[in-house]
This record gives sequence, structure tokens and C-alpha cells, in this order.
Amino acid sequence: MNRYIACYKLSTQKQGKSGLGLEAQRTHVQRFVNDFQRVLAEYTDIEGGKKDQRPNLLKAIEQAKQENAILLIAKLDRLSRNATLIFTLRDSDVDLVCCDMPDANKVTVGIMAVLAQNERADQSKN
Repeated sequence: MNRYIACYKLSTQKQGKSGLGLEAQRTHVQRFVNDFQRVLAEYTDIEGGKKDQRPNLLKAIEQAKQENAILLIAKLDRLSRNATLIFTLRDSDVDLVCCDMPDANKVTVGIMAVLAQNERADQSKN
């Protein structure tokens, strides 16, 4: 039976109203897992704008390695808009599952990371 480490990300800009708030992300995780007792820990990073420092994501990755658990993200676009960070995670020894794209493989995650980073760059131009 799979065990999970859940990791959430909030931005500082009206995140709750967007449907991407903490409770919405937890709801996605709970629906995906069914038995929430299989979630060993939850980590949350609050990071807005162009910054992409995710200290709790790094802690979640480390715990997932130690517990031989799967890192669980509610939505891929909540993981990061930094392709380098996502590629680092992708290449780590931790399995990653996104509740909104549970069948995504490493190629899909990489493509989505590049698209998210490009979207962030486009938004900063406006």
C-alpha cells in the first residue's frame, strides 16, 4: 500500500479565492488518497511572485526518501514554475504523483515545468 508525503504551495496573492488555496489542495489530496492515514506528513510553502525558494518542499523530498514514500502534489502547477527545480525533483530518487495528472510520467512533468516557467516569464512582461 502506497504511503505519501503531501506538499502544498501557496502564493501570497489572493491564493484562497483562486481555488488553489490550502484547503482546495488538501481536498484534492484527500480525494486522491481515499485513506488519509496513508499521508505520513504534510508540508506547505508560502512563496509568491518570482521567488522559488521551497524549503519545505526540500524537507518533504527528504522525508519521502527516508520513508520510501511518494511525494504527492495536489496540482502540478502548484509545484513550481521553475523548470530547474522540477527537473531536480524529477531526477531525484523520489516518486512524484500529481493528483490532477496521476498518470503523468517524467517526460510529461518536464514538459509541464517548461510551460509553467514560460507562462511565468510571459506574465512578468505584462
